[in-house]
Amino acid sequence: MKAVADTILLKNDIAMLSLLRTAALAVFSVVAMPVTAENNIYNGYQIPNFTVSVADGPFELRRYDSHIVAELEVEGSRGSAIRQGFRGLAGYIFGKNSGSEKISMTAPVTQTATGDAWRVQFMMPRSHDVADLPRPNNDQISIRETEPETQAVIGFSGLWSDQKLRKKTQELKAWVASKGLKTVGDPRYYFYNDPFTLPWKRRNEVAFLIE
Repeated sequence: MKAVADTILLKNDIAMLSLLRTAALAVFSVVAMPVTAENNIYNGYQIPNFTVSVADGPFELRRYDSHIVAELEVEGSRGSAIRQGFRGLAGYIFGKNSGSEKISMTAPVTQTATGDAWRVQFMMPRSHDVADLPRPNNDQISIRETEPETQAVIGFSGLWSDQKLRKKTQELKAWVASKGLKTVGDPRYYFYNDPFTLPWKRRNEVAFLIE
């Protein structure tokens, strides 16, 4: 009798856990109300200001404010371009500029295909505007202010291999289509962590500009 009772209790516990899981998914899987990026900070680094109008599992629809970026176009494979672009932009913020001024690091590092090249970007801290930023010593680096934009984004952890980026891009395209939305241009890759961060602790994103 005790074994039968224990079996019934176990089945009841499993059923309750399943019910709680279903309820949690119903509450948290889809959100359709504006949410502001918490303090616009990630691991102590400023990130662009945005609000979230739709959150659906790993997918979000975001409205980004305008912000200032330093950017550099680099030819080559995606992997070599992100490394070369990062080094060039890091040199700029670490003092290779007209004022030998150090500028705070921000997140994420952004990479976007531009024809046969790649555009790599750092956001500039919100305390700066275009006029007061020092001129880069590297004349291939440009400084500009972006326009406010709506973007669809998918987040994921782990390593950002070309294969994984392609997979997440296809998943994001399918989600955008399911919402009746249209993308503009090539995907944007957002990398939030340094190479020494453990893969499962990394924050990566693929994004598309939305019409």
